Amino acid sequence: MSQQPAPKSAPDEADLSGGTVLTGGAPSDGTLPGGAPSEGEPEAPHLDFQGTTPYEDYVRASVLTHLQHPLSDDPGEMVFLVTTQVMELWFTVIVHEWHTAAQALREDDLPTALAALRRSTYELESLNASWKPLAHLTPGQFNAYRSALGDGSGFQSAMYRRLEFLLGEKSASMLVPHRGAPREYAELEKALTEPSLYDEVLRFLARRGHAIPAAALDRDPTRRYEPDPGVERVWQEIYSGRGEDELIRLGEGLTEVAELVWRWRNDHLVATRRAMGAKTGTGGSAGVAWLEKRAAKNVFPELWTARSHV
Repeated sequence: MSQQPAPKSAPDEADLSGGTVLTGGAPSDGTLPGGAPSEGEPEAPHLDFQGTTPYEDYVRASVLTHLQHPLSDDPGEMVFLVTTQVMELWFTVIVHEWHTAAQALREDDLPTALAALRRSTYELESLNASWKPLAHLTPGQFNAYRSALGDGSGFQSAMYRRLEFLLGEKSASMLVPHRGAPREYAELEKALTEPSLYDEVLRFLARRGHAIPAAALDRDPTRRYEPDPGVERVWQEIYSGRGEDELIRLGEGLTEVAELVWRWRNDHLVATRRAMGAKTGTGGSAGVAWLEKRAAKNVFPELWTARSHV
């Protein structure tokens, strides 16, 4: 008869939170007493740091995870607060990408611009997914902590306003809510006077020999961009396939951005409509009516209308 293997003895006592054997045997982290790796075991990560960990020093996680200060007793407010803070972080990185793309276009570095635009589409997808926790709020759930917002409203976001300015949605009146915050006001004032991402695209196309109208090239950068028939004709020529594949890639990269921005605006509209119907929005805005007007606007408009003529 074959001998049955002896039953394995259980560890004396284990700290289930960390998996370390407290009495008897070698530590469960794969090291011998004194810290030397046991034979055949992978070397354990370095666990003992003086002060904070390098991860904390770099990511500042303890700062991020202690920025939440709900003003009501409703547990749903924490979800709303964290979700909007995550959105602010995505706004920040998308603005960074579009600044990178605009700078690259100024330097006629199309590959760098295309790479930044591509990254921003992934980030926009993640931004849009941020609506998921809020998209199915009932009016009762939203009303449970809505009063905590007071006059607060998303349209007061300085970073989102910078994002809109880069898309060509310029308006000096949108600086007014930020007069009490000198740094944000100065950053927005600077962004208002700078060319938008689309302005840089049109200047790039003009340097490549395309007949961008002077009115589009020399326009006041503090004003909202308005569609130009001459710009539409340029995109029509590019999309008609005249051997400029890299410019088609530029057009498609911008179109992808525009579509995802449109989806963002529509997701915002639907989430708001579900949570509060047609009531006045927080901060005194027109709520759904305001969002419907925003959602109806096309970003980079000639990229859409030119397709009808190709």
